[in-house]
Amino acid sequence: MTVTTYKRVFIIVMDSVGIGEAPDAEKFGDKGADTYGHIAEKMNGLNMPNMAKLGLSNIREIKGVPKAGKPLAFYTKMQEASNGKDTMTGHWEIMGLNIQTPFRVFPEGFPEELISELEKRSGRKIIGNKPASGTEILVELGEEHMKTGALIVYTSADSVLQIAAHEEIVPLDELYKICKIAREVTLDEKYMVGRVIARPFLGEPGNFKRTSNRHDYALKPFDRTVMSELKDSGFDVIAIGKISDIYDGEGVTKALRTVSNMDGMDKLIQTQDMDFTGISFVNLVDFDALYGHRRDPIGYGKALEEYDARLPEFFAKMKDDDLLMITADHGNDPIAPGTDHTREYVPLLVYSKQMQEGKELPLRETFADLGATVAENFNVNMPKYGKSFLKDLL
Repeated sequence: MTVTTYKRVFIIVMDSVGIGEAPDAEKFGDKGADTYGHIAEKMNGLNMPNMAKLGLSNIREIKGVPKAGKPLAFYTKMQEASNGKDTMTGHWEIMGLNIQTPFRVFPEGFPEELISELEKRSGRKIIGNKPASGTEILVELGEEHMKTGALIVYTSADSVLQIAAHEEIVPLDELYKICKIAREVTLDEKYMVGRVIARPFLGEPGNFKRTSNRHDYALKPFDRTVMSELKDSGFDVIAIGKISDIYDGEGVTKALRTVSNMDGMDKLIQTQDMDFTGISFVNLVDFDALYGHRRDPIGYGKALEEYDARLPEFFAKMKDDDLLMITADHGNDPIAPGTDHTREYVPLLVYSKQMQEGKELPLRETFADLGATVAENFNVNMPKYGKSFLKDLL
């Protein structure tokens, strides 16, 4: 393996933190979407001094975040080229793919034939079968599930089939087995479900709590990703949070599970103490799951500020040959109607201690530019999509 410039590349995906409507937002029903901007307005200004120093407001001014006179990072925004605005599409594009057949969503619930097949093969009845919040569905159906043993099936704005079950009613091994069955059933092209998710919980009626034993069963990427090229060339690919699940383990050499944004930052910072050559790749899911989908701009804003407060710990442990790349996978404007993701530009901040001063990068026409840059850095096969900006950083 031959390293060109940076020995370790750390990638932070701030799940759903978009930075303003994309040019084709109207086509997706998202005209006027602005995750960062609307949160900042509701918060009467965001307190994010560390992202400010990197150059966040140099990309586009955000209330409360001062524009940096001499930004530390190279900065720009990226436009999604794929036909979608979900987690898997965004992440797969970041690693060099272009998804033109979108994953299906199920705003009216899943087809009866799919539910019947799951009941037949699992040996359990199914209740729910509608879009719902993961916590609200437990309030509504948790007690019935405990009395009958029926599985709670629900979906969201993403292409997901989620199965919730109490760990004392449906043992984890059985739940995981049922989810594998659901994954097999939904591989059919007529369904095109991106992920099946096991959602175990514990507690009593009125006090149910989801456990950390969640497990995702994703589709495998349709083509080789930059992660696959890195792994096959002998480099390390450390996947933190739901990264391994999103790529169904493809191209991953080490997976670290997380339970929250702060745990995600803890695990990312822990990888700085590891001697590795390759990438450490984290998804911070709380922005999306806890605040975006629940349309909670104040909670979202506080989570952004908490994340920002952790960055000095990361900066302090950076080595001269480390590179940090901060971005997002789509938007989830908490002011927008409904509970869906929003079609937005995503920010891109790229920082190394080697840099004297950051500069503006040209607008990126695909998220795959990030993956192409990683590929060029480690001198592995370039992805089919994306243009590297590695030389712009030097």
